[in-house]
Amino acid sequence: MEISTEVSESRARQTRAAAERYRWSGSERDETWRRRERGEAFPDSPEMLAARTARLIQRNGLPVEAALEATRTEALDQPQMYERILGVAKDLQSWSFLPRGARAARTVARISVAENGREIPIGTGFLVSPRLLLTNHHVLPDAAAAASVIVEFDAQVTVDNTPEISRRFVLDPGEFFVADSALDFALVLVSPGSDGRQAGETFGWNRLSVQTGKLVIGEPVNIIGHPSGRLKEISIRENRLEARLDDFLQYQTDTEPGSSGSPVFNDQWEVTALHHSGVPRTDDQGRILRRDGQPWREGDGDDAVDWVSNEGVRISVILKHLAALPLGEAMRAFLTEMGPESGLAAVTVPVPAPPMDGRLVVEADARSTPQRAGLPAAPGAFGGSRHVVFLHGRGQEERIPEVLRRDWAAGLNGGLTRAGLDTIAPADVCFPYYAQRLLQAMRPMEALPRSPHTAVEAVAPAPGSTRRLYEELIVEAAGRAGMPGPGSREGLGDSVRRGLNWLADTTDLDRLLIAAIFADVAAYLDDQQVREAVLDCVLKDLPRAGRMVLVTHSLGTVVAMDLLTRLDPAVEVELLVTAGSPLGLDGVHRRLLAGGPHRPDRVSRWFNAWCPIDPVAIGCPLIDRWSDGPDEVAVANPVGKAHDIEEYLAHPEVAHPIGAALQAPAGRVA
Repeated sequence: MEISTEVSESRARQTRAAAERYRWSGSERDETWRRRERGEAFPDSPEMLAARTARLIQRNGLPVEAALEATRTEALDQPQMYERILGVAKDLQSWSFLPRGARAARTVARISVAENGREIPIGTGFLVSPRLLLTNHHVLPDAAAAASVIVEFDAQVTVDNTPEISRRFVLDPGEFFVADSALDFALVLVSPGSDGRQAGETFGWNRLSVQTGKLVIGEPVNIIGHPSGRLKEISIRENRLEARLDDFLQYQTDTEPGSSGSPVFNDQWEVTALHHSGVPRTDDQGRILRRDGQPWREGDGDDAVDWVSNEGVRISVILKHLAALPLGEAMRAFLTEMGPESGLAAVTVPVPAPPMDGRLVVEADARSTPQRAGLPAAPGAFGGSRHVVFLHGRGQEERIPEVLRRDWAAGLNGGLTRAGLDTIAPADVCFPYYAQRLLQAMRPMEALPRSPHTAVEAVAPAPGSTRRLYEELIVEAAGRAGMPGPGSREGLGDSVRRGLNWLADTTDLDRLLIAAIFADVAAYLDDQQVREAVLDCVLKDLPRAGRMVLVTHSLGTVVAMDLLTRLDPAVEVELLVTAGSPLGLDGVHRRLLAGGPHRPDRVSRWFNAWCPIDPVAIGCPLIDRWSDGPDEVAVANPVGKAHDIEEYLAHPEVAHPIGAALQAPAGRVA
């Protein structure tokens, strides 16, 4: 059978399946229509509206100023606020909408097959990594079909409406080919071009995200493809999402069958679905109808069909399907190239094996000492009486202290350079290192029985008071991040799982990483032996006198607050910097040795930096809850690195108070 014929028959099967789904989802669309008639512009669930609003603001899909302007004039409840913000996002597009759309369009290619001496277009595909192309299963049903097609980028007209010179590539399904007929997708490797470059290096690629919040019912969708094999075309704005099924989205657009395999974008040009079929009107017997109401027959042509909707496969569903496949290491490496937002990049939480004889054996390298102790500052640094101290957070037990100190200094020096201030030498910084001591102190807790069901459960504290605090912190953080309240039948365990999902969805960090951070914070705050072990370890390496600039991160900000109650009286803390801190959570600050929320007495100046998509800093800004709280600034860290200390310190507005303090005369902190 010729490939073009096989594609046509497979597409017909997908069309009939889409029509059947459209029929049984009619009640959902009817309810959506009734809600729209009542004036609801976005008739979706409160959870989805909240997730969508959070994603828009946190990912700069809508300027914060525009959101504030839309909601400040009157008191609004949460649903009204979400609708108002979403309405502004739908109706108000910045100038970047067009160039970002043009950038997305370059990732889209026409797929053709050579038969009987001519090339026949059979569909559309688009790049989802530097070298992986996504299209429909009915376009590329198997590896043999994929090996015989041509993929054509820039098959379009120029701004002057003259044909562009296209670039042609072939596929390499022998290296990578994954497909699924039920979800109607095929993912295949694109061979390098004649110049040896990967297609994604030339045309870019779409960063797929497994997270929710990319689209709600009533919002516009935009499709770029090659309808009926023509040069690239775009359908924008006057289309909207009608229904969200478990695996599919249904939407109104003007597309044609050749658009199979096209990306379905939201207004921020994030891919929300893989377009795979039009939805025809059918009668009670399931027969496809023509525009004149008569049953459609083979030979009538697609133009005669009464198309009532369109359907695409949800991108999040495809990504979850890929994550669950038992693929080998080589194929999994290709998926990892799709980036951290895809959920396909491997995330590991290393758990070092216990020492054989009770001693920690370390290779003779840059790990400082056999005990991996903290690193002192060079004598005479910053005039001899002033000290800079970096205090790290959790999860550093596999890191080399000297490398960590250099990484922190590199991030800070980047920020100092941007702020126009002198940089510092890593060796001039005191770097107390408590990661191994924290791990050792927690081992008795890790020996207790716990649920083995998931990786997240594996890092959660064992049942007991620490576990309860861990759950309390996650639920509080998720609530602060806008998660709607629990349902009437929802237990604490369900709330914790939903909270982790919510934090992951709204911050683009992995659930496992978020769980591990809150687990260590809970262990430190709840178990006195863990707390004392950490404090003793840090205090050994701190200066006994002089003026201190204390720069802290994550769990280190909590440790720092406790340290302030135990520092030698001869130490003057000129500046405390907290970054990515959980101190805004009630469950944290009320368990500090000095209590909270009130400004520490030992600190001349306190400066706090936070990122709106950092799940650990979700209780910020602190000034709203801490009496006489810190000076603080919100910064925009990159997606996937929202909690990284190097990113925080690289901002000039964060580095400036540190650099100014180091240059200030004694007793004067700028």
